[in-house]
Amino acid sequence: MGYATLPTSSRTPEITIALGRGQYYETADPFLIQCAVRELAIAIVRRHKIVWGGHPAITPMIWSICEDLGADYTDSVILYQSRFFEGDYPEENQRFDNVVYTDYVPGDVKGSLQLMREQMLSREDLIGAVFIGGMDGVEVEYDIFRRFNPEAFILPVAAPGGAALNLARNNGYFTGRELEDIDFAALFSRYFPDKCS
Repeated sequence: MGYATLPTSSRTPEITIALGRGQYYETADPFLIQCAVRELAIAIVRRHKIVWGGHPAITPMIWSICEDLGADYTDSVILYQSRFFEGDYPEENQRFDNVVYTDYVPGDVKGSLQLMREQMLSREDLIGAVFIGGMDGVEVEYDIFRRFNPEAFILPVAAPGGAALNLARNNGYFTGRELEDIDFAALFSRYFPDKCS
């Protein structure tokens, strides 16, 4: 459970155009994204698996957090990675024993990501989704997750900005000052006891 990305304006032009960077980087705060991901992992990694799509900024962060917490990767995380990016995986991928490599559509990054997302988000063991930061892919994953898991809970963490802020604001998950709340530990401790037991 969980997904986070760091919006950036510095991707290569081919991938930027294909992924539709949008204006997410204008609201994204990389430091707050990192803080929120860390607090999420601390709150749930020993009780639930974190399932996420491989990302060059997030995968190393998750590995580092698991190392710091002494969490057993096999019990704690499942990393999905599209073979489209083979050769460009973060080196931390090699440290995870439970990477699910999904097929790719030759020459089609969007199609390849769609395949990965559908395989990842159609798992029957998912109980919820947490969205932190991100770009248009987060909004795509939100829609896919809702389609496959209509009864599961969704928590878009707004304060770090990016696509998760849009999800929180546009879908009424949080309003007003809640959109700026950076006490992520309190947010996760409030939210998870009722939703993850």
